[in-house]
Amino acid sequence: MKYQKVQKPVDEREKLRKFRELDDAFAQALRQLDDPDSDFDIPTGPPVRSLAALEQDDVETKQQEQQEEQERVFKQHFEALLNEYGIDHGDLAELVETLLGYGLWQQDQVPDKD
Repeated sequence: MKYQKVQKPVDEREKLRKFRELDDAFAQALRQLDDPDSDFDIPTGPPVRSLAALEQDDVETKQQEQQEEQERVFKQHFEALLNEYGIDHGDLAELVETLLGYGLWQQDQVPDKD
């Protein structure tokens, strides 16, 4: 046979006393929550962000991704042009410095397309 623990019957007064203690503790906790000067520290998560802020973050993230993609495509195209014409980075830098040095090309100037 298995051993079975026999529980003592708890009298109604004891149940009522425990319930009142629990009720008092709950009421006190609620009062502490409502009191702005309470030292009661409740751990909370990160602040809740508005839907507009989350949407703005999504827009900024997409813009950043688009900019990075454009830069990647530009670099890829630029490298392909350098390879096609057999120009290395050092020669190109020297050409740009020469053109700038003689005033034949301004840094902010966009060359005319013919």
